[in-house]
Amino acid sequence: MSKIVITGGAGFIGSHIAENLAKDGHEIVIVDNLDPYYSVDLKKKNLNIALNSGDATFINADVTDLSGIKDVIDSTVDYVYHEAAQAGVRISVEDPFKPNDVNVHGTLNVLKASLDAGVKKVINASSSSVYGKVKYLPFDEQHPTEPVSPYGVSKLAAEHYCRVFYEVYGLPTTSLRYFTVYGPRMRPDLAISIFTRKMLANEPITVFGDGEQTRDFTYIEDVVEANKRLLYNRATDGKVLNIGGGNRISVNNLIENLRFITGSTSEIINADKQKGDTEDTLANVDLGNNMIGYTPLFNINKGLNKFVDWFKTENQCRDPEQSLLSQSAPQLLK
Repeated sequence: MSKIVITGGAGFIGSHIAENLAKDGHEIVIVDNLDPYYSVDLKKKNLNIALNSGDATFINADVTDLSGIKDVIDSTVDYVYHEAAQAGVRISVEDPFKPNDVNVHGTLNVLKASLDAGVKKVINASSSSVYGKVKYLPFDEQHPTEPVSPYGVSKLAAEHYCRVFYEVYGLPTTSLRYFTVYGPRMRPDLAISIFTRKMLANEPITVFGDGEQTRDFTYIEDVVEANKRLLYNRATDGKVLNIGGGNRISVNNLIENLRFITGSTSEIINADKQKGDTEDTLANVDLGNNMIGYTPLFNINKGLNKFVDWFKTENQCRDPEQSLLSQSAPQLLK
């Protein structure tokens, strides 16, 4: 078994990867600074689940601190999953500096520490936001990258650093472009989370734009499986792969699906479209299928039903920690 560092391991995706790999018997070191971008209590809950899943420890550290990260990523570490990021497309429009500091500078620190430590591979979490302006659908990995938000720019820059560290320094890296990941423990400011909470309470739902914008939603279990398949794979070194559901759905249809599942009578309120939002996303996952056997197993209906069941069980719709975030604009992209 391997010793694996997971940055951002108290977050949504990172905690699922940590939990799963710990159950597989790996030694897991979770690194997170518990940034209060959303509820720290929710992050601590994620953290506890991962820590109770096997041989896992937690270190409170920030990827923007090179010396601190080098203390964690040392010669005993075999692999690094880099999930730490300042997420949020719309918040990056308001403050472009923090995404740059965390997503670009932070990634550079993780790569330098990994190179110096002789890590076998770094698996980097990227985003479909790097595509931005749609030239054609579905997006394959050769589609032009013209991000329409500072967040997208920061994730694209991080991808290039990963590629360069492989090509110039010989550090094996792979970047995964996630397409709107959802599922249990997802961030409370993401659209599916907000829509579900409001529908279960029969509260009005705000849709930004006409609701005809489409997204390729990816269930968390598919994302975890893709990450696990990269652990010992060398064919993907230096490459980027799309990790999506392979189907798209409009926001309006997403809401109707959730309405059917929840039996909600929530009213829909339309508001102006938000800056930085991409109009459509859809992943071509052929490369991932060819290189690591990636095949998404969850369609949107299967995933939504499973998520709503979890949401009800966790009583998230009455969690006071979400009360403030539930009033903000729902984020459609990671």
